[in-house]
Amino acid sequence: MQHAEAVRFMASEKYLMNELTPELREEFEEHFFSCAECALDVGAAAAFIDHSKIALSQPDPVVAAKPVPVRQPAPWLAWLRPAIAVPIMALLLAVIGYQHFSGVTNTTQEVADLRTPQILPSASLVSVRSDRVPVITAGANQPFLLFVDVPAEERFTSYSCELDSPAGQTVWSLPVSADAAKNTLSLQVPTNSAASGAYNLVVKGIAADKSAIQIARYPFQLQIQK
Repeated sequence: MQHAEAVRFMASEKYLMNELTPELREEFEEHFFSCAECALDVGAAAAFIDHSKIALSQPDPVVAAKPVPVRQPAPWLAWLRPAIAVPIMALLLAVIGYQHFSGVTNTTQEVADLRTPQILPSASLVSVRSDRVPVITAGANQPFLLFVDVPAEERFTSYSCELDSPAGQTVWSLPVSADAAKNTLSLQVPTNSAASGAYNLVVKGIAADKSAIQIARYPFQLQIQK
């Protein structure tokens, strides 16, 4: 999914409202992981929804002090009443404004980093000998690149790449289409909260019945410089 298509289709809003088909949801997720603007849209909208739920869960003293009208509005429209909407919207704007102000410097820097050429630490997992485990040295919060080939087979309709931590837990899972698997994948891996240790990139094939079968495992060592 291209950025212009995501904007035109209002993919960010429909993604959070769970109105996308499984195919479009997968395409949008694959897109916004590499699109700073769409990622920011999803994050801001998710924060608005979370704060709305918190604010709307508080008791309404104005309503409690007055008789309930005969005809009740739908529950999801209750927050539109002026007596409730004004303080709630003021609260949400204050909270979101604070979050935006406190994070604007980091966000601006992150977007600038995405637009600035960088030399990132990298490792090729293509044709790696079993007795030579690649070692990647990256700074704290500095992403790195992994190059990997998917051993594609006709019995699989798609694939997934999963990163296993030194403790054996799955850190993240990235869907890979059958077309993308035809070429060497270039994965940009974030290091937020990552620790040094032995990691594994696990490649799974997804069959037509959605069953997943592990078809490759690529070990590598990650060294985080504080």
